[in-house]
Formats: sequence, C-alpha cells, structure tokens
Amino acid sequence: MTFFRRLVPSPLLSCALFALWLSLSRSASAGHVLIGLALGLAVPRMTAKLRMGPARVRRPLLVLRFMLVVGFDVVMSNLQVAKGVLVSSWRMPSSRFVIIPLELRAPWGLTALAMVTTIVPGTVWSELALDRSALMLHVWDVEDEAAFIARYKDRYEVPLREIFE
Repeated sequence: MTFFRRLVPSPLLSCALFALWLSLSRSASAGHVLIGLALGLAVPRMTAKLRMGPARVRRPLLVLRFMLVVGFDVVMSNLQVAKGVLVSSWRMPSSRFVIIPLELRAPWGLTALAMVTTIVPGTVWSELALDRSALMLHVWDVEDEAAFIARYKDRYEVPLREIFE
C-alpha cells in the first residue's frame, strides 16, 4: 500500500487529470492515453508538497450558517453594486484600499476567507501580509472604514475562526 501511495499520492487528482487530458485531446489513441497516464502520475507527485493537509472543522453546523450569511451577502452586494452603477452619475463610489487586521491563522480558514472575499461583489482580496496578521482589500464603495472592518470581521473572520481554529 505504501508503494501505491508513493506512486499515486492523490488518486482522485490523478484520475481527474487523466480524464481531463483525454477530454481536451478528444482522442483515446495509445499516445494520448500514455500522455494522460504520465500527467496523472507526475503532476500529483510534483505538487504534493504544495497541498495543505486535511481541514479540521471544529463546528460543522456553523458551516451551514456561514454559507447562508455569505449567500445573503452576495445577493445584497450585487444589488448595492448594481444600484451604485446606476446612480454613479449622482454620487461617485468611495472606493479605496482597506487594511483589516486578522486574528485568523488557520490555512483552511484563510483559504475560505479568500474565496468569500472574491465572490462578494464590491470587494477584492489584494494582499495578505507575510505574517498573516492583516489583509488589504480593495473595496468598491466604503463610507465608514471602521464600520466596514468591524462588519467584515464579524461576518467572516469570527465564524471562520470558530469553524477552523
């Protein structure tokens, strides 16, 4: 079993890469099958050190609540951005970079925070400090920076800390 694990550290990824190669090449000839097998075996071995370990979810029921909050925020942000675009001739949006201090340190939590930040319209994750102590966001329209930071931390960082730390 250890030999197989060394040869194929991530069987699902290997299968997915093999199938992806065959579908992109639109051929199941012997040459394409061999290339697909080579990719399926080589890429997971070369990238094994880049993958994080398994996520440890401390409060699984909170995940559902968090997903509902994010879904609600996505809808509301879409409406706010649409409204801002339509009335921008009367009031220009106050876009700026906002630095948010972080207490979240779990790699999976930071990954989730990055995904949430990029799917909520009006915010873009710009940079994470090297020591993971702060992140810089570009916010499309923010009037009160302190209120934005408090809301961001309350709605996203605090639940992710409870889920992953």
